[in-house]
Amino acid sequence: MINVNEYFEGAVKSLAYNTSEGRSTIGVIEKGTYEFGTSSHETMTVIEGALEALLPGEQNWKTFTGGQTFEVEAGTSFQVKTSVQSSYLCKYR
Repeated sequence: MINVNEYFEGAVKSLAYNTSEGRSTIGVIEKGTYEFGTSSHETMTVIEGALEALLPGEQNWKTFTGGQTFEVEAGTSFQVKTSVQSSYLCKYR
């Protein structure tokens, strides 16, 4: 079953699905800055565009572009910002 998720008044939209490897989402982020909380470990891969991320415990933003990945532990929060529409794949474990 595919579930549709919408956050920040529609500025972030994703499709959630399950595979043999676990739960994943694929989505698009509109221009802006957003903060997300995690309930499980997340591995986020940028598909297109670019995301700047302020990861837990970090003081500096890091830029991730197409094909690049970052990880966030469960029970934390992180911020992302983008100046262009960007797409991502997020895997949960």
